[in-house]
Amino acid sequence: MDRRSALKLLSISAASAGIIGAERLVRHHPKAPEPPAVALNQAGYLPQNRKIATVPAQLAASPFGLRDETTGQTVFRGTVGSPVRDQCSGDRVAAADFSPFQQPGRYRLATASGESGPFVIGADAYREPLRLAMRAYYGQRCGCAVDLGGGYRHPACHSDGAFHPTSGRSGVVANHGGWHDAGDYGRYVVNSGITVGTLLWAWELYPQALRGINLGIPESGGKLPDYLAEVRWNLEWMLSMQDADGGVWHKQTSEKFCRFVMPQDDRMTSYIVGIGSPPYKSTCATADLAAVAAIAARCYGEYDADFAQRCLAASRGAWAWAVAHPDVMFLNPPGIATGPYEDRDGRDEILWASGELWRTTGEPAYRDAFLSESKALPVATYVWTPSWPSVAALGYWTVAMSGRPGSDAVRDQVVARTAQDTEFLLARARASGYGQTLAPPDYIWGSNGMAANQSLLLMVSDHFQPNAEACEAALNNLHYILGRNCFGVSWVTQVGYNPFQHPHHRPSAADGIAAPWPGLMSGGPNASNLVDAVEPQPPMRMWVDQQYAYWMNEVAINWNAPLVFLLAGANAGALSTS
Repeated sequence: MDRRSALKLLSISAASAGIIGAERLVRHHPKAPEPPAVALNQAGYLPQNRKIATVPAQLAASPFGLRDETTGQTVFRGTVGSPVRDQCSGDRVAAADFSPFQQPGRYRLATASGESGPFVIGADAYREPLRLAMRAYYGQRCGCAVDLGGGYRHPACHSDGAFHPTSGRSGVVANHGGWHDAGDYGRYVVNSGITVGTLLWAWELYPQALRGINLGIPESGGKLPDYLAEVRWNLEWMLSMQDADGGVWHKQTSEKFCRFVMPQDDRMTSYIVGIGSPPYKSTCATADLAAVAAIAARCYGEYDADFAQRCLAASRGAWAWAVAHPDVMFLNPPGIATGPYEDRDGRDEILWASGELWRTTGEPAYRDAFLSESKALPVATYVWTPSWPSVAALGYWTVAMSGRPGSDAVRDQVVARTAQDTEFLLARARASGYGQTLAPPDYIWGSNGMAANQSLLLMVSDHFQPNAEACEAALNNLHYILGRNCFGVSWVTQVGYNPFQHPHHRPSAADGIAAPWPGLMSGGPNASNLVDAVEPQPPMRMWVDQQYAYWMNEVAINWNAPLVFLLAGANAGALSTS
């Protein structure tokens, strides 16, 4: 994208947001600061795991201490390690390793040039971050009143729904809920697909961390655990987007983004949007529903057999439609200016759906379809960090986990490839001054979501073949997200002593409360730099905590999902290396 086009894009977004003078916003932004005095996980650390802070290189070989927040006593002393250059930030830094200290409590880490804020060492260090990250979905609910406490509330919103002419239908529709996708109030099936899929996988792998979580939602206290109840809120909307023939419309949004107002003040009609011509639905949206509804059939049966069967029936119908219409791709029709979520290849979505249905039912039709589709999407190429347009890895991993007859050969290939990917990520973590697994090319729109998804890959790898270093690397990405980075900022709202403050998120901007809505993860540094709002710098430094910077500081449901997955694994003890 050239600068003129990028500036036009920002101007449109700024106008939508009520920001005047977009061009002034993209010039002369100050350079990012030097490395923080102490960069560490501001939520804290598990007692038996490694505990490393990053400090400026000039502190190499100098002493540091761990001070008890309650007594003021220094309870651990150590020496800062040798300096290294961190490629992604350009910083020269060193490590302060206090891993030997395991006593639960609340501490600060002090060096010759400064000290951290307070953080926790304890088995429950990540319990509240998990609750907040998952409860953020309640805050994103559409179509009902929301009250998170502390003034974070709104009445029911977006009650006016209708079929857009592009859907092949006309007339009004009821609002069936769902989650607002990101900083805007649209709802998109493909992004809901990987989000719900990731959250339900977390339930399957780490139920002990999620079954008893109290989210304080309207359904709390019912037969269904809060976690599954919150996911069901979005599933019900996804199911409502399915037509009688099995196909699924791509999204439900207004024709353009609203200004930065509260949800109830967005008076534009929320349209079900199609591709504009027969068959009106899209392959990727349909196959994504087929995949997640097949997972839901496994997860909800213990609590609501009727709902589980409804999900399985929807999955079967969507799968049949997607197989019959494998290349119906979505482009924003004329007159629609909301997020397109365009994807030029539906084969990986069909692979994922076939894999989940094979795992759920064991039926030969789904096995044969999966094996046939896999010939065009080889394991060596397609098993890697998942994202909303690239879900083949989820298909391969679910088959490898299934134990279904006929899956052994696939499992062997998938386990071997995932192990190779793990070694690739571990090499990055070993070389990083901040301990994380992102490489410079990974600093794209939503890089924090990519870091969390790389942790998901590492955790799946450990599930296949126990690997203590992979567990530590997965946690290192959590440390990075929650403060061990070149800004010394926690990229999750209201988590840590220095969380970011200005997400591109309409309720956070319009509610009149200084602090943003809790539990939301920033997209993070973006080296593609759609506009030059930051002077060119190393990729980790390409971030600003500004509301207008949607390409760096928006929030999104698909980024929070792997964060929840990672926190669930940590709380379940899956990442303990003791």
